[in-house]
Amino acid sequence: MKIGFIGCGNMASAMIGGILKKGIVKKEEIIVSNLTEAGSRRSREKLGVETTMDNRQVVTQAEIVFLAVKPQFYEEVLTEIKDLLTEKHILVGIAPGKTLKWLEDTCGCPVKTVRLMPNTPAQVGAGMTAGCCNDRVTEEEAQKIREIAESFGRFEFIPERLMDAFSAVCGCSPAYVFMFIEAMADAAVAQGLPRSQAYSFAAQAVMGSAKMVLETGRHPAELKDMVCSPAGSTIEGVRILEDKGMRSAVFEALTGAAEKGKRL
Repeated sequence: MKIGFIGCGNMASAMIGGILKKGIVKKEEIIVSNLTEAGSRRSREKLGVETTMDNRQVVTQAEIVFLAVKPQFYEEVLTEIKDLLTEKHILVGIAPGKTLKWLEDTCGCPVKTVRLMPNTPAQVGAGMTAGCCNDRVTEEEAQKIREIAESFGRFEFIPERLMDAFSAVCGCSPAYVFMFIEAMADAAVAQGLPRSQAYSFAAQAVMGSAKMVLETGRHPAELKDMVCSPAGSTIEGVRILEDKGMRSAVFEALTGAAEKGKRL
């Protein structure tokens, strides 16, 4: 089964890297389209896959077609390729706000359609991706999509009505986590740590804390309480974060991101 990507930016490159690393298909079984010859050259040199500047060539050669362009270009690309889509194709959208119904309606024909929402940690093989399929996708095909998505991180199928919520908590939140790491590092620098060490220490603390949540199965509040000694420095920091409205700020940020996603 040949896999095609229309567009080959950072996210598509991360996905392709995972696919190749896991050996799901060979390099010769992936084709990507780029807008420029320079982009095609980068894809060939970095990934070793077949490249083209013709989106229609991707559709004629591949059975699974990923739309890896920015959301505002989806309609233009689908208008360009829709007459080539057949019942053998699986069309995969990875943009927020582009529903299964929107994708199928824009194609103007019955087509196997999948929505995936990967996040940027896919670039280091630690992504969290959610997906949903229309009823034309078979169980075997859905499992193939799962295999592809799990090549660059964790994956779960969820109901489409939850995709905007997922996008906020996983698609958008890396930006907020990066801000948190930067803020912690700035505070560490103010206390005398060299900046390079401050970033490394803060990032490792966040990664280790997340790993504890995933691997222990304990409630985050329980894990937090384990760190807070009576009358200690950690509980003092917690008091200040609560006073500054940390929980409310995070809640409002993710709610706002989810609502914005519904309007895209």
